[in-house]
Amino acid sequence: MNYIIRKLRQEEVKALDTFLYEAIFIPEGVEAPPMEIINQPELQVYVDGFGTKNGDICFVAESDGVIVGAVWVRIMDDYGHVDDETPSFAISLSKEYRGKGIGTELMKQMLTELKDGKYKKASLAVHKQNYAVKMYKKVGFEIVDENEEEYIMVCQL
Repeated sequence: MNYIIRKLRQEEVKALDTFLYEAIFIPEGVEAPPMEIINQPELQVYVDGFGTKNGDICFVAESDGVIVGAVWVRIMDDYGHVDDETPSFAISLSKEYRGKGIGTELMKQMLTELKDGKYKKASLAVHKQNYAVKMYKKVGFEIVDENEEEYIMVCQL
């Protein structure tokens, strides 16, 4: 599969809405919520005004001129928040592009960028049933806390 990884252009920021929706973990047998769910404040924190805050960084995977995946970070009070100096991750790929290593490459690119930017760690929250837990561990994230449904994971940079 041919794809490139590049930084998100400011005029493409609205694409993050689609990837935010795709990032919502839907357990097997559960009906997906409507797209409007991303308008809830606890989800808007991931995308509202993206690119205007210090520390907003996004890479996209592009195949045949179409964005097929995105990984983005920002310092925000989200589900994976650990402190005010640690960027939180969001990542998503279009369904047909999952399981092909693209997500791993996006994660590696972002971790390199954060390390070069002198960040000390990065965090994320992930549903315990999400297949991506394995990938997050593979790229260096460790479980530091959990609740009934999610792991809070941190990668030391």
